[in-house]
Amino acid sequence: MKLHEGLFVFVLLLWFIASFMIHGSNHHERKPYIVYMGDLPAGSPSTTVADDHHNLLLDAIGDEKIARESKIYSYGKSFNGFAARLLPDEATKLSDEESVVSVFESRKKRVLTTRSWEFLGLNHQYSKRNPLIESNLIVAVFDTGIWIDSPSFSDEGYGPPPPKWKGKCVTGPNFTACNNKVIGANYFDLDKVTSYPELSVADTDGHGSHIASTVAGSAVAGASLYGLAKGTARGGVPSARIAVYKVCWSVFCNEMDVLAAFDEAIADGVDLISVSIGSPPMDFFRDGQAIGAFHAMKKGILTTTAAGNDGPELFTVENVAPWIMTVAATGIDRGFVTAFELGNGNKFTGGSINTFSPQKQMHSLTSGAKAAFNNGTPHQGNASACDPNAMNQSKVKGKIVYCLKTYTDPSIKSLGGTGVIQLTQQQTDYSSILLLPGATIPSVSGKYIDLYINSTKNPKAVIYKSETVKIDAPFVASFSSRGPQRISSNILKPDLSAPGIDILAAYTKLATLTGDTSDSRYSFFTVMSGTSMACSHATAAAAYVKSFHPDWSPAAVKSALMTTATPMKIKSEDVVLGSGAGQINPTKAVHPGLVYNISFDSYISFLCKEGYNNTTIGLLGGSKKYNCSKIKPAQGTDGLNYPTMHKQLSDPSSAIEAVFYRTVTHVGYGASLYRANISSPDSLSVKVFPDTLNFVKLHETRTFKVVVKGKPMPKGTQILSALLEWTDSKHIVRSNILIYREKI
Repeated sequence: MKLHEGLFVFVLLLWFIASFMIHGSNHHERKPYIVYMGDLPAGSPSTTVADDHHNLLLDAIGDEKIARESKIYSYGKSFNGFAARLLPDEATKLSDEESVVSVFESRKKRVLTTRSWEFLGLNHQYSKRNPLIESNLIVAVFDTGIWIDSPSFSDEGYGPPPPKWKGKCVTGPNFTACNNKVIGANYFDLDKVTSYPELSVADTDGHGSHIASTVAGSAVAGASLYGLAKGTARGGVPSARIAVYKVCWSVFCNEMDVLAAFDEAIADGVDLISVSIGSPPMDFFRDGQAIGAFHAMKKGILTTTAAGNDGPELFTVENVAPWIMTVAATGIDRGFVTAFELGNGNKFTGGSINTFSPQKQMHSLTSGAKAAFNNGTPHQGNASACDPNAMNQSKVKGKIVYCLKTYTDPSIKSLGGTGVIQLTQQQTDYSSILLLPGATIPSVSGKYIDLYINSTKNPKAVIYKSETVKIDAPFVASFSSRGPQRISSNILKPDLSAPGIDILAAYTKLATLTGDTSDSRYSFFTVMSGTSMACSHATAAAAYVKSFHPDWSPAAVKSALMTTATPMKIKSEDVVLGSGAGQINPTKAVHPGLVYNISFDSYISFLCKEGYNNTTIGLLGGSKKYNCSKIKPAQGTDGLNYPTMHKQLSDPSSAIEAVFYRTVTHVGYGASLYRANISSPDSLSVKVFPDTLNFVKLHETRTFKVVVKGKPMPKGTQILSALLEWTDSKHIVRSNILIYREKI
């Protein structure tokens, strides 16, 4: 063996040993953990904080070199903590430290994905604006980055960034500079697990650009998706500035990256934070988003998050911390339909978004079943469902194919098909962009298609380009996650809802319309659906309210949006569990009359009631050391001054008893007398004490009590809903009251 070869093997062996020590074996693998330590110590520079983190790691690991190599990141700008690769026993040692609030694995989170603003009553030309303050607002967007060359992010007519901005602009491939619209950009990939050879804030997915433009995109006349949904695309607060924090690579987002973005954004001077990211809810201080939003709230920054896309099942709502504004998705009064015609003249309509115009009158039509390989030929999968390995390419090429399931367009295109008619067992209320001309139809229509194909010698069909139609709205999206929640059972989530179905907004030129490499279509705009889209609408609505009331707290802004929200036009039994207080009404929220404010101290009192120990509570206040035994106990069933009132029955067979204590602040002008109006089912008694509130001047507060009683719910009943409205001559302040029990 030559000398340099022996040296190479020796170095390789050392590398293997070091790698083993850092990453562990299969049985004791080091994994990324977040060590959360509460607020920053008073007067401690970031270097001291980082040294403290290293010393804690050293004590837990016991080896200087491994301790240094294990640390991934120190959070020290807006709160205290660090990320590190740990073994389970090291995580346990750290969690026992008095200076540590919690230690938890960094989870993989996911993103939750023109006409809408007019539907919400926020008209670009006629709605009242406060442009000077609006242009001073900075909205942080945590997502997949941004395509800054989109016309939605043009800075024409914008002045320089607000003086309060302290962030930076990190450039890279496909992102060479910020501008006066997108004033800041940063990305996080702390665990270095992405496969991207060149890291950049540039949006290669399109989700982040869509979100950012819905919040604060510049007005772009004549925007459309290949002519569909044509109009002026703009954000809810088009004068506001955008700060981008890329924490998601494709659809996955690492929790430690999200927390790093919070640490930066709070220190950078942003006014609102939009996070269309989610994962199953956890204890508040074992959830990176809840932690980041808690410290944002303490600095007066409202965090808006998506409720999740796991509906319509109950108990699926995500992002449930009470200091977060959790947003469900609703439909607007515009939808898309795709018509197709059979060779016998029968016409049908289906879902999906078809951007293609037919090149000829009719195409040959077949089904997956008829395109199957002959008996005896090796194949895999279900031909009727159009599994690609189960169909003969010669029987598919040049034809429209009828398939008994959805998401079949890639298979049909790969085999040379010219279109697809696909069957869905569930009626969906949103549209997907397909690779080919196509329509998604319900099973009731499918039997006619199948009969035609099997009774005709030469079946044909033509699929037309999609059209927009007017529909009844608002309604809760089928996919939108529902409450109630289990982390804090008497806080109703989601808080409210916003448009999240078939929303047109900015896209990226770094991805095709479908993201498929075989797709040749690129567009500045696209249509997306999801609670992500709802989250961005609600963030913009909050910014709009903030532009008129820059001194309002996050809780006051959220309260204004909740108590003025529009009830669903199309209702179901679980409508409140799906939509919260209702769909946002930004123009009404500017003048709500009364708000339910919540101070930082009130949240601490609530956390004490929820059972958090004194060690945890003491670390949340920084220089102010909180102690639950010295804090006035939170009153009532929920212990928080929330705009909605909710009780989950711990015993499904028990009688209903709940008491809610509330304080409202007068934000109207002049003297006002509010009277309580209650709507409730006969089986539920709801009484308010006092039932009148008299205000003489601005910012006065009044306290009242709501007592809810009822007999045990009858079999088959899970939900009882009531409504409290405080009314004067100008305002209606709405609070939903909801009692829930699980099935016996």
